[in-house]
Amino acid sequence: MRWVILPLALIGSAAAQPAPPNLYAVQNEMDERPSREQKLVLPAFPKEKNLARIQVDGEVSFDFFVDLESVSVGGDGIVRYSLVARSAGGATNIAYEGIRCQGRERKPYAFGRSDGAWSAARKSRWTSISTASRDLAQATLHDAYFCPAGTIVRDAAEAQRLLREGGDPRVGADD
Repeated sequence: MRWVILPLALIGSAAAQPAPPNLYAVQNEMDERPSREQKLVLPAFPKEKNLARIQVDGEVSFDFFVDLESVSVGGDGIVRYSLVARSAGGATNIAYEGIRCQGRERKPYAFGRSDGAWSAARKSRWTSISTASRDLAQATLHDAYFCPAGTIVRDAAEAQRLLREGGDPRVGADD
């Protein structure tokens, strides 16, 4: 019987010890608090005259554009924008997304429908921006337009200026 009690006592004492802090989990929990992210307001559907083309390097089969009128920089540290992706064959995908410079993350909020309305994203959560081809547009927006030199743009006007001018000239200068 002693052989059964001793292991149970050891397990019980280990379970009573506080787990070592997971700094990443604490940070993510803090970042995901609903009170930190401002209330979502969808922009007007993108218009052709407001689109600025962005140059995305890498193997992509789409041309990418940002609707200048949709760009906003929130007090919550998130740059929100409408992204239009067009294939050579004419297929068009539209998304309203956010980029968080701190943490290099992206979040889809809504997708454009063919009737000119928005449809809420089913999985609207923050994910890391990778170098995979599916994230090349967001990586470009993060690095050259919205978070140049690792800091968030001051306001929507600065982001729009960078979009019109082709990005921050400091990006790629060290290559």
